[in-house]
Amino acid sequence: MELNRRITNTEAIAVRADVLLANSYPEYSRAALAKLFDMQKITKNLQPIKAGDKIQPNTEIVADINELAKKANVIPLPILYEDENVIVINKPTGIISHARGRYWDEASVASFIRDKTSGFSGERGGIVHRLDRATSGVMICAKNQSTLSMLQKQFSERKVHKTYIAIITGMLQPQDGVIDVPLARSTTEPNTFVPNKEGKRAQTEYHTIKTSGIYSQILLKPLTGRTHQLRVHLQYMKHPIVGDTLYKGEAADRLYLHATSLEITIPGKERKTFVAPLPTEFSEKMTC
Repeated sequence: MELNRRITNTEAIAVRADVLLANSYPEYSRAALAKLFDMQKITKNLQPIKAGDKIQPNTEIVADINELAKKANVIPLPILYEDENVIVINKPTGIISHARGRYWDEASVASFIRDKTSGFSGERGGIVHRLDRATSGVMICAKNQSTLSMLQKQFSERKVHKTYIAIITGMLQPQDGVIDVPLARSTTEPNTFVPNKEGKRAQTEYHTIKTSGIYSQILLKPLTGRTHQLRVHLQYMKHPIVGDTLYKGEAADRLYLHATSLEITIPGKERKTFVAPLPTEFSEKMTC
């Protein structure tokens, strides 16, 4: 089926082409839609246009989204819990939460959810929150729009309690405490974050579980939800997570960060805690 859509600027002023496109396809990210301009899939009068081109009032553009609409690959994921409203999975390391940019056909948590329910379309369908690609552990996903809104509201209001297990080099001093260091996006490496007193407040509670002398296994409770928060905070403490080469951790076979539990209220007002077992390589690493 050809998925071409004629989009008309109904505003009284000129509007950028990428804004028109994003308004017409809210289920896709801006990054994914931008690829369509690079592929010359967005046209006006049969001629390819650029994302920043201004589209005059009552002017029409045509969007060919066949590439985005291709069904992403689906791989089986371990299910921890499932009912008619939610599905909770134990995300393996290396699996992306949802497609981004040129990765729209990559197997992801979102493609797994879409394969199990007809409640969503688009690359982010059912995704309530994200884990970094390299992080493993518990993720809760919605199977319908009302549940998605309910769960996302709890995240935004900080009514969700998450715990992580990490392995770091060395031993934190003190062994238990709270890291309270604001974070901001790096101006030199935009894919990373750095401590910055002008940034957003970020707090992480930590407890040392055990140490081998070389490594320590710690429990982390993010009290705020900043991107890369746990990873940046541990780098700031000069004890980066093992395998986190992005934040100066020692090279390893994986990022040793695992989302071990998540406490949240699901539809029916039932408060539940979901637990993802710790991968065996964590115990093996602590014997090194």
